[in-house]
Amino acid sequence: MPATFDDNSTVIGESSRGPLVATKGGVAEEDPKAGLRPFPGETRLKGKTVERSSEFMQPMHVPEEGRPFFVSIGRGGVIAALDDLDKQLNAAGLPRLMSKKNPTDWIGEEIAPGQLGLINHGGTPKILTRPGRYPPFPLRNWWARSWCGTKGLSDTVIEFQGLTIVQVSQNQAAVVSDPQNQVFVVTNSGFVAYAIEGTYDVLSIVDQTHLPSIVKDKLTGVTLGWTHEVKMPSRVSSREIKEYVVATFLNIPANNCAILQRDDDLELLGAGQSVITNPSVTLRGLYTLGENQVEMPTKDIFTRDQVPVSLTIYLKWQLTEPLKLAHHGYQTPYEALRDKTQSILTQIVAHLDYSSMVKQRSLGPDNMDDGSDPSSPFLDALRTRAMDDMHEAALEYGIVLKDLAVIDRQFKGEIASTMDKLTTRALQAQVEAANVDRENSNKVKQEEGALAVTQIKAQQANTQADAEAYRVIAAAKAQAQRIKIEAEAQAQATRMQAEAEAEAIQTKAKADALVVDQFAREMEFRRLEVARIKAYGSKTVFVPTDSAGSQMGSALALGMAASMGAAESQNGSAVRR
Repeated sequence: MPATFDDNSTVIGESSRGPLVATKGGVAEEDPKAGLRPFPGETRLKGKTVERSSEFMQPMHVPEEGRPFFVSIGRGGVIAALDDLDKQLNAAGLPRLMSKKNPTDWIGEEIAPGQLGLINHGGTPKILTRPGRYPPFPLRNWWARSWCGTKGLSDTVIEFQGLTIVQVSQNQAAVVSDPQNQVFVVTNSGFVAYAIEGTYDVLSIVDQTHLPSIVKDKLTGVTLGWTHEVKMPSRVSSREIKEYVVATFLNIPANNCAILQRDDDLELLGAGQSVITNPSVTLRGLYTLGENQVEMPTKDIFTRDQVPVSLTIYLKWQLTEPLKLAHHGYQTPYEALRDKTQSILTQIVAHLDYSSMVKQRSLGPDNMDDGSDPSSPFLDALRTRAMDDMHEAALEYGIVLKDLAVIDRQFKGEIASTMDKLTTRALQAQVEAANVDRENSNKVKQEEGALAVTQIKAQQANTQADAEAYRVIAAAKAQAQRIKIEAEAQAQATRMQAEAEAEAIQTKAKADALVVDQFAREMEFRRLEVARIKAYGSKTVFVPTDSAGSQMGSALALGMAASMGAAESQNGSAVRR
């Protein structure tokens, strides 16, 4: 059975008789151009890359007929592969690989389940696969043999007396050199082989997911992928040993790609895990298909009035067709854009005056003049013509230019120094005028603010006065209401008291009227008399009002009143005089 490869790997190999090629889901095979049996298949690169049949990457397998005593490990595992290899050796008349000894359980070397026993039988390997103990007798079976220990059935590499066992798991890849120095790569599988002449050398076991060498774009810092080179030592003379690269592993992240080259042909390799073993196929470079941006300084450019200026350009691009870029010989998109940008800006700035460029702090697409300035047509040309020319030029290299702006410029030379002084003076005057306007505007705003504060304070005072007046009015209304209520209550109380007294008098009068006894009336009269004397005093003289004396007293009182009135009138007349 052929040794299979991981679905995420791409292998490109070479044999001594012709190139070996392998790719996703396949294993190594001889190139059909070398006269060996072809293995049909093709690779299609999907996504944003070009989709076409690849001559660089065809499915391959390790042909067992091309390598004698070579058996791929299948579903039966290592023991089944060893049995197949033993049958091939027996059929070829060579010493068998599997030992015929039977295990015991009481003495000898012990082999646990999951282990292989190794015996050196006169320089040839013997393998014990059944668990148990193997005694050292009879001696006729051990005089030319020696016990060499045990190995685990799941070990990645087992090498013993020309026997080679290789097993790799997920994400692992074994780089192996066969007795004819043909290098092939095994992933996600394995093989057992016995070399009659030469050896099978396992050069390296590689973790394809974590390759040690990272490749970054030096300009933008974007990670392009990871690589790892496997080298094989080779003796080129009796004293010199050199190392040669026999396999290059690639781990390309999503949205990135690689360019492979064979002679004058280029091939686009998409994202994934790949390995190159074909010496005629080289890695041209790694590229990212995402957006990139950078600030690029230009060389000195002369304006129309011969003033040198150095610009700083902002570029934003996206590589869509890496094959075009590699075909023109550029390693990065930046190198292609740098040359074109320098050429186009040189032509555009040559039509601009120094004064027109000084007026613009930035020459980007969002801050051009409105057309009233005589220099605005040239600045507009910088926006439109530069973008149009750069976009058209970038498409030739498979690049889409998304933004272009001049974010800084530096003028040089004596003319620039002199004109810079004049321009600086003019700018200073403009700044001073602007400062005066700003101060006036600030003063006006301050006065407006003070007026607004005064208005607010007046409004606040009016509001407080209205509130105070409302409070006074409300208090007066409450006081009047209180007095009114008190007066009404007092009048009501007085009225009720008078009614009560009148009712008491009437009741008493009625009671007195009901008294018919003369003695009782006389006693009541005497009691009234006693009460009156008690009220006015014992020395009070009571004069009757219906007699002559009472009338004379009234006349006397009237005379005295008249005399008192005449005296008051005389006094008033004297005061008026």
